[in-house]
Amino acid sequence: MTLRTRVAAAAGIAVAITAIALAVGNWIATRNALRAEIDRALVQAAGNFARVPQGTPADRAPQPAPGGTSTTGSPPTLPRQPFGGATGTVQMVSSTGTVSRPTGASALPVDDLTRRIADEGTGRYFRDVTVNGVELRVLTAGVGTRGAVQIARPLTEVNRTLDRMLMAVVAIGVGGIALAALLGAWVARTALAPVRRFTDRTEAIADDPDPSHRLVVAGHDELTRLARSFNRTLDALEASVESQRNLVADAGHELRTPLASLRTNIQVLEHADRLPPEDVAALREDIVAELDELTALVADVVELARGTRPGEVADAVQLDEVVTNLVERFQRRMPDVAFRCSLDDTVVAGEPERIGRAVSNLLDNARKWSPPGTEVEVTVRDGWVSVRDHGPGFSPADLPHVFDRFYRAADARRLPGSGLGLAIVRQAAEAHGGRAEAANAEGGGAVVRIRFTPVEAHATPSLTPLFD
Repeated sequence: MTLRTRVAAAAGIAVAITAIALAVGNWIATRNALRAEIDRALVQAAGNFARVPQGTPADRAPQPAPGGTSTTGSPPTLPRQPFGGATGTVQMVSSTGTVSRPTGASALPVDDLTRRIADEGTGRYFRDVTVNGVELRVLTAGVGTRGAVQIARPLTEVNRTLDRMLMAVVAIGVGGIALAALLGAWVARTALAPVRRFTDRTEAIADDPDPSHRLVVAGHDELTRLARSFNRTLDALEASVESQRNLVADAGHELRTPLASLRTNIQVLEHADRLPPEDVAALREDIVAELDELTALVADVVELARGTRPGEVADAVQLDEVVTNLVERFQRRMPDVAFRCSLDDTVVAGEPERIGRAVSNLLDNARKWSPPGTEVEVTVRDGWVSVRDHGPGFSPADLPHVFDRFYRAADARRLPGSGLGLAIVRQAAEAHGGRAEAANAEGGGAVVRIRFTPVEAHATPSLTPLFD
């Protein structure tokens, strides 16, 4: 079922229920009003009868008939209609249970409650009875020592009126349902017209591979908010596509140099029999070095291609132990640079391999720019890893771009590397909900910091060291 059909059905059902409820409510209100009018007339008649003084001919006339029933000699008000027609009929019940009624009047049923009211001479109650196929509204009221009076009026006219009104209610209900269906379809079509236009536009954008298209935003309703959200999604998609394009273009540019050098060296090796042995050995060393550089570049590109999306499983990583193991490894490979560490006990949440790669890149960057005999200061505190070298620092022109992909300062182009190290550092930080910062340190040198999300001690059931 489509959304338009559901909206039409909901609107139609709502209108139909309202129309039927109003019609039924009107019928019930009319029924209650008509019956209340009859009840008021019966009460008024009973009051008039109770005010007749005792001893008047109207009281002395009735004489008990055989079987406890007596009739008066006076004719009924409307003798041709059963129970007196709309004017009703009257029947007296004495305290002894004797029933008296006008000549020719039909008998009204006498129950135990009627006899008790007649015996006490007080109280009253209404009931509906059917006598000889005629539905009656009967009021029984006490009239003191005379017993009780029963006054009945037929409900024939009321029922006939209600039957005609019921037919009208049914007709109104059927017409209301039909009208509700039409109104529901119209409401659905009108209300969902903007949604249809929005859907058509989004489908057109989805069919077009160009992510630069945007929805037209106008107004302040919910669809406008949805359009803005969709445009923001397209903004993020366009930025991601552009970033991937730049990554591929930059990676292709960076790969050309080692590949061209490898091609040249391999072509030279084809004539190795004409070269001195030392030249052949040098060519082989160059090829191995270029292969190492190419492997590192490919690994960096693959790492950057992961983006800032965090991994599905985050472990509790003992950050100070990770830094300690990496510093020891760098110290063994580069004894000419000293590492001075100040490491607090810190546990962070994240992917151990990615955190270790980011810290390793920080240390490698500091190592490359540290003159022999100087120190690299490493600090771990409150989720921050800070690495400071005592090299030349960042130039003001280079400082805003140190975390950009493939960006290399003029002085760095003579050093090995692809310019992806610090870009990987920033991406790893953002993937873990942190950030990366770079600045020139007081007294010379550069300081690069990366922050991860610390984990409280009670929330770390297990720790994952990066290295054994």
